[in-house]
Amino acid sequence: MTMEVGVPMTGPSTSYAGLLEELKGRIQAAQTRAALAVNAELIRLYWDIGRTILQRQEAEGWGSKVVDRLAGDLKEAFPAMKGFSSRNLKYMRTFAERCPDFQIGQQPAAQLPWFHLVTLLTQVEVGSERDWLASQAAQQGWSRATLQVHIKNRLFERQGQAVTNFEARLPATQAALAQESLKDPYLFDFLGLGEEAQERDIESALVRHITRFLLELGAGFAFVGRQYRLEVGGEEFFIDLLFYHTRLKCYVVVELKATAFKPEHAGQLNFYLSAVDAEIKSPEDRPTIGLLLCKTKNRIVAEYALSGIDKPVGVAEYQLLRALPESLGRTLPSIETIEAELSDEMGEEPD
Repeated sequence: MTMEVGVPMTGPSTSYAGLLEELKGRIQAAQTRAALAVNAELIRLYWDIGRTILQRQEAEGWGSKVVDRLAGDLKEAFPAMKGFSSRNLKYMRTFAERCPDFQIGQQPAAQLPWFHLVTLLTQVEVGSERDWLASQAAQQGWSRATLQVHIKNRLFERQGQAVTNFEARLPATQAALAQESLKDPYLFDFLGLGEEAQERDIESALVRHITRFLLELGAGFAFVGRQYRLEVGGEEFFIDLLFYHTRLKCYVVVELKATAFKPEHAGQLNFYLSAVDAEIKSPEDRPTIGLLLCKTKNRIVAEYALSGIDKPVGVAEYQLLRALPESLGRTLPSIETIEAELSDEMGEEPD
């Protein structure tokens, strides 16, 4: 079979547009693999340099002056390469010291970019927290800015802390993932509202700041609607906020209460979950989950209330004003400071 030059191919599988998209996909995939390979080699090099410096300091008593000299000599020997400043060599040493097996948590350190590792090494002192954040950053593809937000907001301490009845109301694997998907407290200080704000004020502000709200909720939450209308037995009911969780494969009903938690709140939410399961949920979806956000809660009262609820429900507090220690931000360098110090050395511009 012959084909004239300049005559476009036809047919759904051989069209020029289809071929172009296929080739673009291959090129992008190859670029991604190449970038990951380059990053892995760079991180391995930095770890190896750090380990060597660490070993020489322990064996020969190297001080900071030797590291400074080494930095100058490496810059001179490799003028086209970035990253050999004295400060960065010290970061490499810290990297090798805290990750002696080239692992950070349960994963190879090379899965994260250098700036992520420097941020974790300089801003997170507790090893278990650092490992958990590293794992989440790799799994969820956090940017450096997102990682910094979660460090500042102490996500590690809040994740999975909501009062729930998931263990009794969901299959074991789903219960564990659902529990980990909720936190306590939720931080809504980005809304700019005072403690006197009412439920509708908070609800409206959360929708206006939906990007920040979704970041605070965590990975997997997709916004469906506000004041979502349900019709049950000829009567109208409105859900404050409705989401779909892409990892849990279920709807999530969020109800806001600008008061302390009361047992009757759980009963109302239980009704909404039954209605969503009957009216909206598809056969492929898993059971709908409820999240009740209250100004305050008595944990024991919440546990007792949820024990008598049929549907999977979680209860957590929200904070409109930051209650976390401000001293944390003053004692640790910001990611902007770190990036400003390293960007020239690494030949990169911060995002």
